[in-house]
Amino acid sequence: MVMSRVTIPDLRRMKEQGEKITMLTAYDYLFATLIDEAGIDVVLVGDSLGMVVMGYQSTLPVTVEQIIHHSQAVATAVKRAMVVADMPFMSYEVSDEQAISNAGRLIKEGGAQAVKVEGGNELVRQRIGAIVGAGIPVMGHLGLTPQTASLVEGYKVQGKDAKTAQEILEQARLLEQGGVFSLLLECIPMELAKLITDELSVPVIGIGAGVHCDGQVLVTYDLLGLYTAFVPKHVKQYCNLKRVVSDTLRQYASEVKGGQFPGEEHSFHMRREEFEKLVQEGQHVVR
Repeated sequence: MVMSRVTIPDLRRMKEQGEKITMLTAYDYLFATLIDEAGIDVVLVGDSLGMVVMGYQSTLPVTVEQIIHHSQAVATAVKRAMVVADMPFMSYEVSDEQAISNAGRLIKEGGAQAVKVEGGNELVRQRIGAIVGAGIPVMGHLGLTPQTASLVEGYKVQGKDAKTAQEILEQARLLEQGGVFSLLLECIPMELAKLITDELSVPVIGIGAGVHCDGQVLVTYDLLGLYTAFVPKHVKQYCNLKRVVSDTLRQYASEVKGGQFPGEEHSFHMRREEFEKLVQEGQHVVR
């Protein structure tokens, strides 16, 4: 059965018809396969891989080459969902030419259908306009922007007062005018998220932005309870896969140490006559 790829018009239609959009992160072939088979609409190859895959303390060290590498694995697996690749820190800030070149690599080499760019200041809006002008779809990202959060004021909810909320709302309007096909809102009050979602014609995806957004995204490792170094308030752990995996690995180690694994059912045999010939011809000592 051939499944049709989720497209930008599909996402817009889902918003118009009130159908919620589902989005999750993936960084490898296996998880991308499972996510796609589950019917998730959008798969994000996020720079969150820096923390949950590479072990960095933030997303800042992530490179374009790393996003391409992981995006290739995800794109190979995904048949239906739209694949969106993050543009990591300092991959688009320097110039329009740099932004277009790196975005193009994520599409051409990484196999993504779109890229995601954080921020809404004038410089970022200019870069987004350049990327969109080159024919590459861009998802915007406002609110808490992890690439700059650690450099400014830390990982905090944004837009809690009227002044900063108005700034985010205005940035959202400008990003839509600049051509983004969708907007991700991270860690903002749900009231503000509802205002933005209701006003914008493009789909709005939330993470820590309440139920009124057109869709939701989570880091898959958070959702599965695999990454537990820090569990934000907005994350729902649907299972504790870390405990299941840890218990399984310990059981394996115990059975190997104790000689219970491998058992007869996991072993292969020679025909008896062939084994006897081996022993006789090779003069092996059988203990």
